[in-house]
Amino acid sequence: MVGGRIDKHQLDFFAFQFSFGLTMNLSFRQLRVFLEVAQQGSVSRAAESLHLTPPAVSMQIKEIESQVGLPLFDRVGRTLSLSTAGEYFVVHAKRMLAALRDAENAMSRFKRLEHGLLTVGMVSTAKYFVPRLLALFRQEHPGIDVRLVVSSNRKALVELLQSSECDLAVMGRPPRELDVRSEAFAAHPLVFVCPPAHPLLLLGHLPVGALASFPFIVREQGSGTRASMEHFFSEHRFEPSITMEMGSNETIKQAVMAGMGVSFLSMHTLWLELGAGLLKLVDVEGTPVMRTWQVVHLQSRVLSPAAEAFRYFLIERAESVLQALDAPLLAAPPAG
Repeated sequence: MVGGRIDKHQLDFFAFQFSFGLTMNLSFRQLRVFLEVAQQGSVSRAAESLHLTPPAVSMQIKEIESQVGLPLFDRVGRTLSLSTAGEYFVVHAKRMLAALRDAENAMSRFKRLEHGLLTVGMVSTAKYFVPRLLALFRQEHPGIDVRLVVSSNRKALVELLQSSECDLAVMGRPPRELDVRSEAFAAHPLVFVCPPAHPLLLLGHLPVGALASFPFIVREQGSGTRASMEHFFSEHRFEPSITMEMGSNETIKQAVMAGMGVSFLSMHTLWLELGAGLLKLVDVEGTPVMRTWQVVHLQSRVLSPAAEAFRYFLIERAESVLQALDAPLLAAPPAG
């Protein structure tokens, strides 16, 4: 350590020691406390989340830093931020806790217990149907507790998978950057929508080029919906007139209903609005654009019985549930 700072060689040696547990005697409870403080950036907020007192959390952090032999947080008043060593420590702490969860899951397989905690991560578009499927699943498996984590976009969900913070992920495109097992479980139609009484509805079945003079409201870069739209337009050599970009399906729907433009969205975000006549499908050549929903997990993770049961449920049952919701809307006669 030079001038209160640590060099790369010290950090590499620290990482090696922690990975193999050569010098430290830390409990998994302490690791959980450390990660909560790192996430919250505050001892008091972490204490509230963990149902502990702030002095108890502070004591655990001091003990961890004493064991590590390095400051893990930079302190400015009551605000904490990770030091360079702390950032390394977060990575390895998550690995240790993930290894513990894998061991617990492996042992529960031998017990054949029908209970436990299931953590399901999903892209925001999937939040419109995954809770319905989980409700059906829990009717058959009432002993399983479920935690849902909705990510703002695909990139955030990939990070959750990578850090083992969810057992299964529901998404459109499986990540190529991770070693995962991905299985398609249902069709995913994407469609063009506009407000009622829009001029497009008077034109019947449209070529893609007929959209040229109308403003588009689209999802942000990095979202699966945006990627599907861009691929569709690229195939048809069409350049849309994008006037707004938003990170929320709900905000886009409100903007379209207000007459601010047309959009390209997942059918599974539109059941309520299409059913109530608040939005209308635009009959564009080549639509609906059909993609698939995937259930994804890390190859290195041993799935718990709860996660394995939900994976099987999705593959066996989800298609029929979603088809029943999609069919009346896709079969409706064109407006106008």
